[in-house]
Amino acid sequence: MKQKLIHIAIKYLPDFILEKMKSAKKKMRNRELQQQAENNKGYTQAYLESELKKIGIQAGDHVLVHSALSKIGYINGGAQTLVNALLNVITEKGTLLMPSFPASGRNKDYLETLEAFDIKSTPSQMGKATELFRQMSGVKRSFHPTDPVCAFGSEAEFFTNTHFGEITPYTENSPFRKLCTKNGKILMLGTTLNGAGTNLHTLEDAVEFKYPVYYEKIFEVKMIDATGAVSTMKTKVHNPIYSAKRNCDALKPIFEKEKVLINGKIGEADTMLIDAQGMFDTMIAYYQQYGVTMYTPYGEHQQLKSNV
Repeated sequence: MKQKLIHIAIKYLPDFILEKMKSAKKKMRNRELQQQAENNKGYTQAYLESELKKIGIQAGDHVLVHSALSKIGYINGGAQTLVNALLNVITEKGTLLMPSFPASGRNKDYLETLEAFDIKSTPSQMGKATELFRQMSGVKRSFHPTDPVCAFGSEAEFFTNTHFGEITPYTENSPFRKLCTKNGKILMLGTTLNGAGTNLHTLEDAVEFKYPVYYEKIFEVKMIDATGAVSTMKTKVHNPIYSAKRNCDALKPIFEKEKVLINGKIGEADTMLIDAQGMFDTMIAYYQQYGVTMYTPYGEHQQLKSNV
């Protein structure tokens, strides 16, 4: 109850106070990481590979990774070590995917000031590992202004080649839905469903969704492809009013119950490995039967509140 009250209080704090809190927390964590480095307590690539295998990553897997490096602890070699470990474990038969979303805040605010999305030079705001991965040789990036995904490996072209022109980001032609068709996995490495559960949005683009989660305005965005050619595409963004109503973490017990989500720990980071198709099928089933969404995680009439 106490944690719930704290969560509610934080949710309604002014932005400038939240930013100060985040800054103080980040400084404290950086000091802890520096101490780990000075005491030779850093995690090695061999350790990361071993732990990735323990949680269920295998050779040939297609894995979408959402990561928070600082949550893991100090890693010898930083983000590159993590990327190398992931690639070694999945081997050349697999595909590593990472989000490379360019907005650090709301997509609506981002697009209202955006001059152009350049697939080669617009940076990722999803953390150090994603930006390093984006710039690696051979990595492909889906051509979408708000939700581009980077991929490297055997199916990188398949995952990234049909995102352009989609009016919403999570359709069957997006990397997120395509991950389901390849029995892909989602690795949440120090991240939460609230913070990085992008695949949860695939439900919204797969059914006649009950709630107006997309903002009414359709944005027309200037796009620059890998050859420098300029085009435009139309896209919708999520409605900030509805975004504030999300409670994604409340869906976790459902995914655990249906055995599509495995919990683990890598370094100091709480970690989840999710079956992408299993998550999608579970969302469809619970939506159709109970009206479960990230906005109504206990059902349309709260009927699951005591059951999960």
